[in-house]
Amino acid sequence: MIGLLVVMTVGVPAARADGIGSDADVHVAQSLGGRELTVTIRRVGPVLGPLHVDVVTHHGDPPGALQLTASAPGATTSRGQVRLGTPGIHSATLNVDRAGPWELIVDDGHTAARIPFLVPAQVIPPWKKASDYGFFAAGALLIVALAATLRTRRNWMALVPATGMMVALTVAVTGATLSAYSPPPPQPGQDLDPTLENVRDPYARVAANSQNPVDYSRPPVNMSVSASQATLRLNLTDSSTGRPADDLLIHHGALIHLIVVSPGGTMSHVHPVRVAPGRYEAKLDTRERGTYAMSAEIARRGGGVQLLRGSVDGQSSTAPPTAAPPSQGQITATVAPAGIPSTIRARFGDTPDLQPWLGMVGHMMVVGPLPHGPDVGKHALIAPVWSHAHAMVPPTIGASGGQPDETVARYGPEIDFTYSFALPGRYKVWVQAERDYAILTAPTEIEVRLP
Repeated sequence: MIGLLVVMTVGVPAARADGIGSDADVHVAQSLGGRELTVTIRRVGPVLGPLHVDVVTHHGDPPGALQLTASAPGATTSRGQVRLGTPGIHSATLNVDRAGPWELIVDDGHTAARIPFLVPAQVIPPWKKASDYGFFAAGALLIVALAATLRTRRNWMALVPATGMMVALTVAVTGATLSAYSPPPPQPGQDLDPTLENVRDPYARVAANSQNPVDYSRPPVNMSVSASQATLRLNLTDSSTGRPADDLLIHHGALIHLIVVSPGGTMSHVHPVRVAPGRYEAKLDTRERGTYAMSAEIARRGGGVQLLRGSVDGQSSTAPPTAAPPSQGQITATVAPAGIPSTIRARFGDTPDLQPWLGMVGHMMVVGPLPHGPDVGKHALIAPVWSHAHAMVPPTIGASGGQPDETVARYGPEIDFTYSFALPGRYKVWVQAERDYAILTAPTEIEVRLP
């Protein structure tokens, strides 16, 4: 009896699948109008309450007001506003009143970006419930057995509650074991599209899958691109069904990383905003004559990371090539033959005050091999290599492992990349970093020889 009391008093280790909660903030870059924003939705749930939203605006962004709306079908809509002035963080507080899939609508008066996010529910696994109820029943039956023994002085009368106690304890220990070692169910928002039902009871899908196993993989996405009146429009569709592909995951801090190479050879790194299921928009000046080549990097739920190519033609037949902006950094490279790692070093100023952008200290874009000649975008469109490499934030003792804080300015000024050029030839290379809430870009050309 004493041993049983000790077991029930000490309990069991906390289950790894005790519930599905939000354990990280949502960070997503948004190229909204003429602004390059970082929108952070602070983690919420499973206890409902205020929804804290931070909006980081960068140098070059026009001032103005953004209307923020938290919306979900059947839920109470909550609204707020942020006024963008000096570069930095601007905050607002909204409210959420139920678990499930939500959208944060960020409206600048011309375009409404719709950012999906998930408010988790407090979910207890069935075996955890069995464990809790089993230990409770065993404790209650133990008291009954002791009371029967002391009151009647007849040990046989305590056998019935004692037997029930042993059964309840067996159920409790079995449930505790399953709770500690059983894998979590498919995660809404990660493994499967979130709905109100599967957020509240993800274990219902486990029971259904035991009879008819589900394949969560999905086919590639098709992308069509068009441009008009300085607005670039991307339509993403499922390559199997032709329906809008509305299941993109936030990948390296954005739903879409779009790299655009202009006819004159300048690079734009933008993050189109979601305006409807499968539809994205970004502001892009396409007045230059020639081809604007682009590569979209996405991560689809059940489909992994994909690179999609596209292009649009300049809308003017008379506009001259746009002059390349001055470099905001210096790049030096130790270039090895094709197939052998090379070292590319970018230096931005002289002080270690770079900030993480999109979760990284630096970003390097590589396009090539490219021939010499006009209309760089036309050649880039058929170039075999489009790469997007990262310089990671150095690990910090005691860090939580989440998205690095964009407000921390202590990195650099030198950023190193190790990269193997797959083929010989001429490459366009751009390195980007952030300082004082300004996105800095340093371009260069690299000639790679045969091994």
